Amino acid sequence: MAVTADHIRDKLAREFDAVHLEVEDTSPDRCDTSFRVLVVSARFEGKALLQRHRLVNACLAEELKKIHAFEQMSLTPEQWDRKKSQ
Repeated sequence: MAVTADHIRDKLAREFDAVHLEVEDTSPDRCDTSFRVLVVSARFEGKALLQRHRLVNACLAEELKKIHAFEQMSLTPEQWDRKKSQ
């Protein structure tokens, strides 16, 4: 089964109760399957960036085996609000 943006979006939304979520399939710009994600969740509160990335990677462990490139940004709701207002 091929990994799709919709599949990744659904899985991250369930796992992180995301306040905001963006999943972009960047494969057409690359040589193989690749995605860029932005996950905004209160579950990231009090966690360092590396801990956040590990949580996302653990959630998508099976999918990452089939993905060539994966970019992620994981923010708290407060960080997201600040970013939007810039």
